[in-house]
Amino acid sequence: MRKQLGMTLIELLITVAIVGILAVVAFPSYQAHVARANRAEAQGILMENTQFLERNYTTANRYDQDSAGTATALPFTTSPKTGTAKYNIAAAYGTSQTFTLTATPTGSMTGDDCGNLTLTNTGVKAPADCW
Repeated sequence: MRKQLGMTLIELLITVAIVGILAVVAFPSYQAHVARANRAEAQGILMENTQFLERNYTTANRYDQDSAGTATALPFTTSPKTGTAKYNIAAAYGTSQTFTLTATPTGSMTGDDCGNLTLTNTGVKAPADCW
């Protein structure tokens, strides 16, 4: 009798089916994890910009200008800091004493369930369930 070498077609089809089922289950979970990681990076950059504006406030007594009277420019305007932008970051000054930082999703994050992430000078974060 000869020994059989290799796999049968049925064994190969079962293996492909199992891998396909695992991929269907794992891929959405992976996508959600990547979106959470991108959101966390944008939140960190919003916090860094907040710290920058607070340091500016200690010297100029206002958020929108530095002590020389020049308009305050945020140090980081995209997330991530280098590479393809996933969030664009901008500051809006209500008065010289208030600000709201907004991270707007762009690129691969467009259509994210959380939408725009905001952080104010009083520490209010929105949407709250995404922070």
